[in-house]
Amino acid sequence: MKYLALALLFCALASLSDASCYAKALQPGMTQCQDDIDLTWHPVGSLWRNSECLNCSCTGCCSAFTTPTRFDSDCVSVFDSAACAYIVHKRNDPTQLCPIYGAVGK
Repeated sequence: MKYLALALLFCALASLSDASCYAKALQPGMTQCQDDIDLTWHPVGSLWRNSECLNCSCTGCCSAFTTPTRFDSDCVSVFDSAACAYIVHKRNDPTQLCPIYGAVGK
């Protein structure tokens, strides 16, 4: 019974955790690895950002941005792929930024 309760706790925590990263195995003796998205090669130990705004190393990648989840209803969230960031602004005035009350990622 104790193990069942522990397993349920871990399942609940997993759903609350940030799923914006993934890990990859580094094979012994590797000197380079390939980015899964861009198919570019990188030396072991290096860091890079790929075309899908993921910060990567040979052992995995993580989102380079957060996704706004709570902001005023008269605002809109727009992804800027050059900056790898969401910008939240007024629907009728893109020059007026809105406060973000909640976000997920990173």
